[in-house]
Amino acid sequence: QVQLVESGGGLVQAGGSLRLSCAASGFRMGHYVIGWSRQAPGKEREEVACVIGDDGAITYADSVKGRFTIFRDSAKNTLYLQMNDLKPEDTAVYHCAAFISTCFSGYGTWGQGTQVTVSS
Repeated sequence: QVQLVESGGGLVQAGGSLRLSCAASGFRMGHYVIGWSRQAPGKEREEVACVIGDDGAITYADSVKGRFTIFRDSAKNTLYLQMNDLKPEDTAVYHCAAFISTCFSGYGTWGQGTQVTVSS
């Protein structure tokens, strides 16, 4: 069964850090384009970061550049999002997702999401 399971969300004060994890089962992450997106109440989904295939080319949303780092542990088949210097506007439900060729385009496998809340 192809599945993604996120963890690591929680409540943190502004300026703090969190690390989100996304464990994959039923497929190898290195063969796919994988990334993190987030959605806050009343707002559109935002594509936060993406890792493109085995060469690891990475893209970030401008809103998180310099603060967030996406990386993958191939041995654990797990994707991570290290979030530093968190701000209240980072509050959202964070999802990881895997796609065939283009991040957040077309059919993808999505996790259930993990809530991140940043207090001011």
